[in-house]
Formats: sequence, C-alpha cells, structure tokens
Amino acid sequence: MRALLLAAALAAPAAAEEIETRPPLITTPPEVVERMLSMAGTRAGDLVVDLGSGDGRIVIAAAQKFGARGLGIELDGALIEKSRAAARAAKVDDKVSFVQGDVLAADISRATVVTVYLLPSLMGRLQARFIAELAPGTRIVSHAFAMAGWTPDASEVVRLKARHPGQGDESTLHLWIVPAEVRGLWRAPGLSIRIEQNYQRIEVQGARAAALSGRDISWDGFRGRIEGHRIVGELAGRPIELRR
Repeated sequence: MRALLLAAALAAPAAAEEIETRPPLITTPPEVVERMLSMAGTRAGDLVVDLGSGDGRIVIAAAQKFGARGLGIELDGALIEKSRAAARAAKVDDKVSFVQGDVLAADISRATVVTVYLLPSLMGRLQARFIAELAPGTRIVSHAFAMAGWTPDASEVVRLKARHPGQGDESTLHLWIVPAEVRGLWRAPGLSIRIEQNYQRIEVQGARAAALSGRDISWDGFRGRIEGHRIVGELAGRPIELRR
C-alpha cells in the first residue's frame, strides 16, 4: 500500500503539469478570425500556420477569404479529423492541411503568417523559436496574449457582436513583424555606423530616429533593406551599400 501511495504521489505532479500546460479549447469568434488575418496583411501566396488550430477555422478562413495556403497544427487527433472534414466542406482542402503534433516541436520555418491563441506559458516558450526560425518579415498575430519583452508592432481591441463562450464580449489582438538581425557595426567607404537592437526597436549611432520592420530599415535621410550581411539603400538620394 505504501508503495502504491508513493507511486501515486510521484505521478501526481506530472499529471498536474500536463493538465496545466495543455491549453483548453476556446474557439475564436468569426469576426476575430477575419480581423487577425487582415491585421497580418494575409494575401495569396502566404502560408498561414495556426498553432493550436482547434477546429481549423483560422486556416480555412485564410484560404477561403484571402486565397492563402494554410497549415493547422493541433495536438488533439479528433479535432484534426473535424478540421479536415470542415476544409472539405468549404472546398479548400486543396489549399490547407492539418497535422497532429506539438506546437513546441513542429516545423514553423516556412510560415509567412503565424496565428496563435495559446496560454502565456506556451507563448513564452515559443518566443525564442519565432525569432530564431521565422524569416524576417513574417507576421505573427496573437489573440489575447502578448510576449514578454517584445513590444507588439500593433495592438487593437475587437468588439464582438455577441458574447463568446470563454472570453466575453471583446478580444485583444497583437501583431509582431519578425525583425532582421541588424545589431553591430556596419561600414561603407568613408562611413561607419553602429546599430543597437532590441527586437524591432533600433538605435543608429548619430541618428535622431530609426525604424526597422522586417528587412526594411530607415534612419535620418536613409531608406534601405537588409540582404544578408548587407544593407542596400539610398542616403540623401545617393545609392549606398553597408556591410558588416
């Protein structure tokens, strides 16, 4: 009996952790689905990856209303089957797919748009992967939850037409655009510039203002684009190329 009680006591924390970290299924209201995809600038040619795709509604809407391709990643096998049936009914099963898997381990590198409605603990664990694995310019839209230390590029509140189970009568959305990595010393003939970076927020040595969005960068009199280890653009109307 003592052995059984000990085994139960040891198993309880693991079981509790699994219950705590597995997010509940709360569906996204239809008007929020459409606004998330619009906020990301979703268009034909995009691959929308929905992490924790539930019944598949975001991925299906991406194909149906925006002409994009879609991939839903969901842990629950029953929801995967439900999503596939819904995609067939919507006649977009040639543009979308659903895979059963863990969002913390799934390959997200091909995404151009990522949508998430996950608990903060999962968002925190995904944050480093977003920066490391997604290409600069990839748009991430989160329903309800933000990311620690990474200020959204945009946020807005969507008022719902009716109260939605599990969330009330409004939804907060956050958008991030994955920034290129530009921190360091950049040089051109007769010019040397140091850039400091915290996600998309940058400071350019000697400049009054600077901005970074994906691969696009600008500061006083300069507009350019990051191409690998080069920044190519124009400074005061003259072409310039900086290298690290």
